[in-house]
Amino acid sequence: MGVLMKKIVLLSIILFVGFACSSAVAKSEIKLETMACEMCATTIEDEISKLKGVVKVEIDEENKTGIFSYRTSVIDLATIEQAIAKLGYSANDTEADPAAYEALESCCQIGSK
Repeated sequence: MGVLMKKIVLLSIILFVGFACSSAVAKSEIKLETMACEMCATTIEDEISKLKGVVKVEIDEENKTGIFSYRTSVIDLATIEQAIAKLGYSANDTEADPAAYEALESCCQIGSK
């Protein structure tokens, strides 16, 4: 194999590895302790799914958790937690935005059932 061909192959491998690393998908579980009903789950799933870099959202209403798959080169876990908090729900140790929480339907507020 000629020197030029070796360089082309090496460059191709470097580009492929670099591209593969930049599109890594992480999967994280988030505790959603203030999620109270199906409407809460639907709101979180629908809104967080719209975020750039979020690949998949799976909400478990019974266990009050969500599994979030996301591209680490585009978004991180803290940003997802903050987006959930802005909707009015706590996410792990990130507290719900008080104004957003107060704006939720009464069925979505803890202790309002």
